[in-house]
Amino acid sequence: MILTVTLNTALDLTYRVPALVPHASHRVTQVIERPGGKGLNVARVLGALGHETVVTGFTGGATGETVRDLLAATTAGQPVHDALVPISGATRRTVAVVDAASGDTTQLNEPGPVITPEEWAAFTARFTELLDGARAVALCGSLPPGIHVGAYAELVRLARAAGVPALLDTSGEPLRRGIAARPELIKPNAAELAQLTGSREPYRATRDARRRGAHAVVTSLGPEGLLAATPDGLWQAAPPAPVKGNPTGAGDSAVAALLAGLVDGADWPTRLSHAVALSAATVLSPVAGEFDESAYEALLPRITVHDRAAA
Repeated sequence: MILTVTLNTALDLTYRVPALVPHASHRVTQVIERPGGKGLNVARVLGALGHETVVTGFTGGATGETVRDLLAATTAGQPVHDALVPISGATRRTVAVVDAASGDTTQLNEPGPVITPEEWAAFTARFTELLDGARAVALCGSLPPGIHVGAYAELVRLARAAGVPALLDTSGEPLRRGIAARPELIKPNAAELAQLTGSREPYRATRDARRRGAHAVVTSLGPEGLLAATPDGLWQAAPPAPVKGNPTGAGDSAVAALLAGLVDGADWPTRLSHAVALSAATVLSPVAGEFDESAYEALLPRITVHDRAAA
C-alpha cells in the first residue's frame, strides 16, 4: 500500500459564483464538500488510479467527523483507508471560490488546530506502525500550529529507517529541514524552490535543491509542466497547451502520479508524462482530489518530455 500523511487535514468547500466581484454580495450557484489537505487529495487520486492507499494525520471536531464520513463515502477506484489520529481541536476548513465567468479560483485557508505534544506522540507511534507494509509514503502540506518545524525531517528519518521511500511536498523552513533528512523525492513549485535555494533560475535551483539532500527533485513550473533533477538526468515534461480551470489539487495529482510511478518502477520520462497529464486533467475538474479521466487519457500521449541534460 501507499501511505499519505496530512498533518493539517481540512474540509474543502468549493463555492461557484457567476462572477467574483470585490465588495459585492454573491449568490452561490453550487457548493461542493470534499475531504481536503494535500495528502488526502493525493490518496483519493491514487485510489482512483487503482492503488491501495492509507491516510493518516490529524482530525477533530465536527469538521473532522465530516472529513472522515466523506472519506468513507469515496467510491471511485480503490477505497481510501482511514488511519487518522483524533485530536481535541477542530479540523480546519478551506474555501475555494470559483468565478464561472473567468474560470479563476480564489482560495481561503484556515490555519488549523493547535496540536499538543501528546497528540504528536500518538501520531508518530501510529505513523511508525503504518510504515510496516508501506511501499512509499507522501508527506504533504503545511504544519498545523503546535508542531515543531523539524517534524517532516523527523518523519523522513523514520521512513528511511523502515526502508520506505518518502516524497516530501511542503514549503519554507519545514522543507529546508526536511530535505536535509534525505527524502527520496521533493516536489516544490517554482516559488517554493526559489525560497529554498535563493535562485529563480529553475534549472540551477532544481539541481541545487538535489545537492541539499533529496535523491530527486521535481519542480512544478505551472503551465510549462514539470522539471526533474534525478540520478538519471535532467528532464522537462510539458502539456501540449495551457489548460484553464480550477488549479486547486493539480500539484497533488502530480504527486500521486509520481508515487504511482515510483512503486511501479517506471522510468522518469514515463513518471513525468503521467504526472503532467494527470495534473492538467485535474485543472479541468471542478474540485480538488478529482480528475477528468477522459482528458487524462487524451493528454497522456501528447505530453512532450525533453532530456535537458543532453540539450
